[in-house]
Amino acid sequence: MIRAIVVDDEQLALRHMVKKLQSIMTVEVVGSFLNARDVLKEMNNLDFNVVFLDIEMPGLSGLDLADLINDWNKDIFIVFVTAYRDYAVQAFELHSIDYLLKPIMSERLEKTIFRIQEQLEMQSLQKTDAPLTSNALKIICFKEFAVYYHNTPVKWKTGKVKELFAFFITNLQEPIHRDTIIETLWHDVEYQKAKIQLHTSISYLRKTLDSMGYPNAITFSNGSYVLEIKNFQCDAHQFEQIITNHPQITDRNIDMFEDIVLHYNGDYLENNGYEWALVKAHAIRHKLLHLLQMMIDFFSDRDLLNKKQQYLQLLVSLNPYSEHAVQQLMRFYMEAGNRGEAVKVFHEMKDLLNEDLGILPDQSTTELYDSILKG
Repeated sequence: MIRAIVVDDEQLALRHMVKKLQSIMTVEVVGSFLNARDVLKEMNNLDFNVVFLDIEMPGLSGLDLADLINDWNKDIFIVFVTAYRDYAVQAFELHSIDYLLKPIMSERLEKTIFRIQEQLEMQSLQKTDAPLTSNALKIICFKEFAVYYHNTPVKWKTGKVKELFAFFITNLQEPIHRDTIIETLWHDVEYQKAKIQLHTSISYLRKTLDSMGYPNAITFSNGSYVLEIKNFQCDAHQFEQIITNHPQITDRNIDMFEDIVLHYNGDYLENNGYEWALVKAHAIRHKLLHLLQMMIDFFSDRDLLNKKQQYLQLLVSLNPYSEHAVQQLMRFYMEAGNRGEAVKVFHEMKDLLNEDLGILPDQSTTELYDSILKG
């Protein structure tokens, strides 16, 4: 969301610009001002990322105000608005993102908004999607749980301490009742003994976290424990964060999505045998399959057939029982003139379904196969 303030010493022009911006779904106007001094008084209390700024104002001009805003926060985008074309060179020397001439045309304003959205997306990629090696604490959750501090594997006092940390990471910053932890990790141990083992494991885990620079990371209140740590990297957390922050695939972020798919080399805690992790594993796998379908559609729209084939094959390998995925791959091979591969994909699925589940492919898949055979 673009959060904007508008500054113009002409009341009518100010209202006109605010109204135009409010008509755009992706823009929220969080403040409007008739002079620069009021902006300077209030800007510490406002959450904004763009300022639409009139240049010709009495007292402190728009150009002067832009200088001060840049000094205060270089991430704020400046859009100059003026009736005088002669200011254009000065405006762009101040690194403004755009320059609008009055009267403001809706089509021209929409182009400016689109440009701002692109830049905000790039900022988001740079700030929130840091590489996995950027912090001292690195946590791997895909396939096998592993923790590294300064690239050295963390040594756990016991296997239960390691599992406890994995459980906390899975429920990061969420209060977990002591009895829930006991029922999950010590379900086969008598309650009083399990309680002692939990306290012992908590103590060991706290000491390990303290040694890595995370003092008081585990707190206890109202019968519940909470793990709160920051400045760490985790492949699974990064995967979910990127998908949440970027619901659409674009030409600018496709490389990032390919990278997180590359890091997915196994299901969440797959090799650890933690039954409690299965729900999380299924949820993340579902997100991955949805992402792969989005990537396939993206590459299909751009006629990038090699990429489309690569991710179709990956989708089928990760979800081999999916009739929809298999049908897509069969159609792809057929359209590429490779009928043999299309037939092979069908028989591989047929054999798998028969061997594992004792069933045959759906009628729609069989009909597609018959149409391929007929050419």
